[in-house]
Parts: sequence; structure tokens; C-alpha cells
Amino acid sequence: MAFDNGLIDLRSDTVTQPTSKMRKAMAEAAVGDDVFCEDPTINKLQETAAELMGKEAGLFVPSGTMANLIAVLSHCQRGDEAIMGTLGHTFLHEVGGISALGGVFACTIPNQSDGTLSLEDIRNACREEDIHHPESRLVILENPQNACGGIPLPVNYMYSAGELIHQLGMKLHVDGARIFNAAIALNTSAANLAAPSDSVMFCLSKGLCAPVGSVLCGSSEFIARSRKIRKQLGGGMRQAGILAAAGLVSLECMVGRLGEDHIHARQIADGLKEIPGIEFHKGYPQTNMVFIHIKSRASKNPEELIEYFANNGILFNFSGPEHFRLVTHNWINNEDVIKILNTFKDALV
Repeated sequence: MAFDNGLIDLRSDTVTQPTSKMRKAMAEAAVGDDVFCEDPTINKLQETAAELMGKEAGLFVPSGTMANLIAVLSHCQRGDEAIMGTLGHTFLHEVGGISALGGVFACTIPNQSDGTLSLEDIRNACREEDIHHPESRLVILENPQNACGGIPLPVNYMYSAGELIHQLGMKLHVDGARIFNAAIALNTSAANLAAPSDSVMFCLSKGLCAPVGSVLCGSSEFIARSRKIRKQLGGGMRQAGILAAAGLVSLECMVGRLGEDHIHARQIADGLKEIPGIEFHKGYPQTNMVFIHIKSRASKNPEELIEYFANNGILFNFSGPEHFRLVTHNWINNEDVIKILNTFKDALV
């Protein structure tokens, strides 16, 4: 099921387009001024999202990056410290916003191969009270962990980490951009994964196919504080129920089908493992991401390989030298999987 332009786009699940049901819901959405909390569609989205996350309240924001930034600014003061993984999205891909805009210091500790942060590393990173030290206020966990291979962090780990973090007097924020993928992979609920957290965000515009938006969830007090920070950052929206309507369809119709994306990722991996020279350097796919390394030099170098696939209507990205990431989503079907595998064989065998 390639896009209208005929491309099979594996660069990310952010390339998904709104479904026909979403477009209809957007056209018919009841709207109001959300800065005054008067948009009924946004209010319903926020209530639905909070319920799914097991939290008291939710806040609709334009992007996941803004959701993470708002969470950090809500939990931390200027000069405070937030602990996160060296491969975490907030550290790698959010333009240093917590420092540039919030004056919050990022303390990084290594992600383990399974995507987790070692509990001992978290304990050691938490500063003792000292006039010379910033205050360690927050730990950020990403679930699933993108850069480690789209790996879901298990429920027991989330609870153990949350218990330790709270014992140390810190808060826990979960970057759950794809938390529904993690929940499906682990056969649990998103609320169960988010339960130990003080705040959690998830994206509507990735595998859930909405065109715009994320939702930040937490206590009512936390969300009230976050709403003001959203306004401060320029994220106060007016009749944005048109966008929220697509998000409601995402939660009602798209969460349950994410497992299909996981199946397609495994089908791609099953086919690729038969091709000499390909290895899964970040493990076999557990969610909707396939990370591969081409061990031996093929007839085409990596740049030529990317170009060859693009010329054959297939797009994917580098994740490092001779390393590639392929992401499945709603617009990838069984026929696409066959074409992807046949094109790899033509290119490499």
C-alpha cells in the first residue's frame, strides 16, 4: 500500500498520512478556543489520553519535542539537573532545548543494550546535597527506546526504576513517543508502563497516523503548570479541535492495529537474515523498527545503496556508517514487504 506518489517510505513512522476517517472527523470537528479551555474536541482528546495513561489529566501539544520540553520545565527549575540516557531522544534530537530555554543541566548516563538505564548508574548520578552541586530533580526514560533498536522497556523495570527514582527524591518522566508500540510488544497496557511515572507523553503523529500532535499526561496540578508553560513557549492553540479530532480517531482506531507493523518488521527481518552480509546489530525487531548492518562491502557503497532503493521507489535512512533503519507503519503492507526483500536481493546478492 504505497503512498499516492508510489513510494514505499520506511524512513520513519512520522511519514504516515491521516486516514479517510481522520479527514472526515477533522472536517466535522466541533471547535472552540483552547487557550480558554473551550474546545470540546481537544478536551475530549485530553480526557481520553489521560484515561489511557492512567493519569489525572492531559495536555494536547503540537509535538513530542515540545511535550518533553514542557515536562522538564514543569519538573525542574533553572540550574537543576535532569538525568537521561546517552541515546535518549531528549539528549540526541531535541536541539538542547532543556538547556537553551530552561537552563536545565543534562546529566547523561549510558543506555544499556536493552535500552534501560542501569539502576546503579541512576543512583550514582543522583547528586548528594552540596553547595557546589546542581539539584538532581528528574530522570527521563524513553519507552520504547528508539536508538537502541525500538526496544520496549519491561514493566518490572519501569516499576523498579520508578521506585528507586522516587526514593532518591526525584521525579520520573517517560518519553513514551511510541508507548503503545511498547505496550503491544509486551502484551500489557500503556497505563501499566506509565504507572510509575510522574509524567508521560506520547505521539499521535507517528504510528497512530494523526497529522499533528502529542499528549502530555500527569497529575492535574502538573498539567495546570504545563498548560502555562505551553503558552509561554508559543504552543497555545485556538480552534485546534480540527487537529485533535484526528488524534481521537488515532486512539479509537489505530492503537489496536500497531501489532501489524510489528509483524511486517519481523517479516522484513526474516527475509533479510537470509541475505549474506546482513546482521541485526541492535537485535531482532521487537516493535516496528528494523536496524541492519551490512557487514561486507557489496557492489554498492551505502550512499549508492540508498540511491538504488530510492530509484526503485523505496526510501529508508542511515543510522550510522553502513547501518540502516527501516520503520514499518500503516502504509506498509505484505506486497510492500515482498518488494522490499526482492530489491535487497537484487542489490546485494
